[in-house]
Amino acid sequence: MKRLLFFLTLLISSVSSLAQESNKLATKFRKEDKLAKINAGIRAAEEGIIAYKKHMAFGFMLTSDGFGCLIEKGYAKSIAKATLFQLEITERKHQKEEKQSNPNAPSASIIYGKLNFFYPVKLGVQKQFLLGNKSNKNGVSISGNIGGGLSLGLLRAYEVEVNKAGKKTFVRYDSPDSLLFKNGPYYGGPNFSKGWNRIKMTPGLYIKPALRFDYGRYNDLLAAIEVGLIAEYYSKKIPQMLYNKENKFFFSAYFTVLFGKRK
Repeated sequence: MKRLLFFLTLLISSVSSLAQESNKLATKFRKEDKLAKINAGIRAAEEGIIAYKKHMAFGFMLTSDGFGCLIEKGYAKSIAKATLFQLEITERKHQKEEKQSNPNAPSASIIYGKLNFFYPVKLGVQKQFLLGNKSNKNGVSISGNIGGGLSLGLLRAYEVEVNKAGKKTFVRYDSPDSLLFKNGPYYGGPNFSKGWNRIKMTPGLYIKPALRFDYGRYNDLLAAIEVGLIAEYYSKKIPQMLYNKENKFFFSAYFTVLFGKRK
């Protein structure tokens, strides 16, 4: 019985060691294959051959007045030029917004005077031009992007919870209860489900110049950061805050982190 246990222990130990060695070899082969692809991409770029002709990327944005996300489809025309098609959704906040909470009521925070949530949805095209290529697999390539397109401003009504004749109810500024909207008494602000049945749309145009820093140019996995500016102009003034000027033109800076895959 002792001999059987000894041989079983020895067998299990041997199998475990073989599995570990197999995993190490597999990892080594993957690294070598990845390095070979990167070196092939560098050689192809030096010879003017496009290693990857298209990519799909997703990005998360921080803007000087909000945040958002984007989806991008890119097509390379040469080593130095590409065309990028983008769908971008952001939330733009007014500089006078200030959240307040009611300590006597367990409800959402309220932003006094806020009239609408403002969601610009942008569909556009950018031209990308290579400004500085990475000299090795650990370098960073720099590209300049310029483009623009259509922007659809979605306005979602901001509703506040008030005391109306002893009952809790939600009201908005353009409702018959606009005095309650302005003067309260308030319980709190809206949750995410409120206001979607009162969506208004305002069309516009935008332009977006940027610089992109690509950390994976010779890799099938895309990893980059982008900094730039966005200028938007709408056909009508956008009502965001009570007692504040309504604007047609908006200007902001942004920072985006991009992840994706090349083919």
